[in-house]
Amino acid sequence: MPIIDSAVYVDGHRIENPASLDQTFEYMEAHGGMAWIGLLRPSPEELERVAAEFSLHPLAVEDALAGHQRAKLERYGGNLFAVLRPARYLDETETIDFGELHVFIGSDYVVTVRHAEVPDLSQVRKRLEHNPDLLKRGPEAVLYAILDEVVDQYDPVARGLQNDVDEIEDGLFSSGGADLTQRIYQLAREVIHFQRATEPLRDMLEALLRGSDKYGVDIELQRSLRDVLDHVLRQCEKLTALRAILDNALTVNATLVTQRQTDTALEQNEQVKKISGWAAILFGPSLVGGIYGMNFKNMPELDWTFGYPMALALMAATSFGLWLTFKRKHWL
Repeated sequence: MPIIDSAVYVDGHRIENPASLDQTFEYMEAHGGMAWIGLLRPSPEELERVAAEFSLHPLAVEDALAGHQRAKLERYGGNLFAVLRPARYLDETETIDFGELHVFIGSDYVVTVRHAEVPDLSQVRKRLEHNPDLLKRGPEAVLYAILDEVVDQYDPVARGLQNDVDEIEDGLFSSGGADLTQRIYQLAREVIHFQRATEPLRDMLEALLRGSDKYGVDIELQRSLRDVLDHVLRQCEKLTALRAILDNALTVNATLVTQRQTDTALEQNEQVKKISGWAAILFGPSLVGGIYGMNFKNMPELDWTFGYPMALALMAATSFGLWLTFKRKHWL
């Protein structure tokens, strides 16, 4: 069975290390306390066993099995079901890798179901086990620690996105072009996906804080949750700013691309004008030379003494006249 870790805690201390789910349930019955079961990609049968023991709501179990859920928090009676979207930044591909984590919270149990390798909840468990004063506050303390870990992992992701945006800004007035447009669009999609993972946490944490008094959540935990909420709000502000920068960058890049295309077209037009002008200038002498080169018998100019000088003068006058005209029109 894909059990990553399973333990029973009494007063914040780990008292047993069950080798199976059955032992976990037995230790809970014998000692009371809180059970924390961590599962990785469980089969439907495996999750159904846990659901039957802790009376997990069928709709929550169905969501956990299906996966690909949006971040959310739902309450079923006195139990909570949370879906979190942890993330990590991949330097090799400059992309974000999103995971999915499902957390079932009851009065005496925590069940975590992961569909990806991140986040590493073993680190969360170790930190809590080294802080029994926090852990003895029950399942709500575990939920807080998991939320804190997920939100903390958002920091390097946000820094990676910020570096990518800085590179975009540096490249706007140097390279530009279709490749940069594609990169801006891809980065904007990454930011949008990250927002979809981050922004629901604001409503989730606010809902937890609103229900704190009703469900008797420890005052210190409430303060810790507010700290996580502040962190989430800062992340949301950063992402909103990054998205605005990318929208502006896309507009500026499109403007610069259009301007470069216009400048290129104008330069090409100037070259065409020059080529056309010189072609017209050369056409005049060619026309005169062509006419007088036909060698018809009845061409008076052929027997005229000044015929040849006149043809040369006509060629020169035609060429100069065309050159002067094009020069005044700034074609040359």
